Amino acid sequence: MATESASHSLSSSPASAEHRDRIVADPALHSRVPATDIDTLAALLAHLIDTGADHLPLPGQGGTLSRWQTLADVAGLDLSLVKLFEGHTDALAIIAEHEADALVPADGQWGMWAAEPPFARVAIEQTGDECDASGSDVTISGRKAWCSGAPILTHGLMTAWQNDAQRLVAVALDQPGVNVTDRGWEAVGMAATASVEVEFDHARALLIGPAGGYLERPGFWQGGAGIAACWFGGARALGETLRARAKGNDNPHLLAHLGAVDVALESARATLREAARWIDAHPRESAQLIAMRARAVIENAVNEVIHHTGRALGAGPYCRDPAFAQRMADLPVFLRQSHAERDLEALGRELAAAEASPWGLSP
Repeated sequence: MATESASHSLSSSPASAEHRDRIVADPALHSRVPATDIDTLAALLAHLIDTGADHLPLPGQGGTLSRWQTLADVAGLDLSLVKLFEGHTDALAIIAEHEADALVPADGQWGMWAAEPPFARVAIEQTGDECDASGSDVTISGRKAWCSGAPILTHGLMTAWQNDAQRLVAVALDQPGVNVTDRGWEAVGMAATASVEVEFDHARALLIGPAGGYLERPGFWQGGAGIAACWFGGARALGETLRARAKGNDNPHLLAHLGAVDVALESARATLREAARWIDAHPRESAQLIAMRARAVIENAVNEVIHHTGRALGAGPYCRDPAFAQRMADLPVFLRQSHAERDLEALGRELAAAEASPWGLSP
């Protein structure tokens, strides 16, 4: 499996180099990736955690780009793995943002589950002043959809509803009242993540942060931009497959497709680097505009890479290269974490309300 191209590395800082040495060159991670089942993912995720690869810089504290570099590196190895790794590290970052580290186990393997489809909702059953504060014990009932990694994780950090207020709760998965089903995920792409439904029946949970503590915090959009680094890492791995094929190959069409992939990845790389710089310079401000723009740019770039790589390489790698075929199945599904035109509409509304032009070249 090809490692990352120096031309499309997000960062060359010492911290990022350490992450690359730990992840990209780790033979244990290269032995069986991309994974095709949740049991293999369990071993790979445990390895990342055991080696300390999940000790990422928190968003907005000067190391955001290094954090995203690690996510991109894991994504380049296995998109299903980075889905679980990103969820675990996002949960840790949210817990830290709410200064709740002492309230939860230090050795947990976490999922971060915030999907709120109309058919699946979790309610906090205990209400009142006595259980409003962060750290309060509550019970929860209901169903949570798309809980990536639920069969192999120890804990979930997730959204739930206390009357009309959305809250964050931490819940141990190995307790009575928690049923991890095998339902709710029929996709071929990202199938290894086992993003199933979990049912709660008077399960014990812990409130984390205040009401609105998931959406109404700087880290929400900072983390949303970090998802784009995962998409970038998956597209970069496809680009490396094409670049390897192009070495010593004088086919003009192949080389033209490689050039188009380079343009797409370079625009994505520049956008992520600029977004990380902005977030670190404005850690307490809303990064909504920055994150929405970054996600849209990366989504476009990824679609370009998928398009040009497939046309350049033809049917061969789809049929004979399991790593390439798995990425081509996984990446479009992962990319649908974007909300497409709904996100573009929200971005347009932000721009239409701006007093000054957002497109100047000044730093």
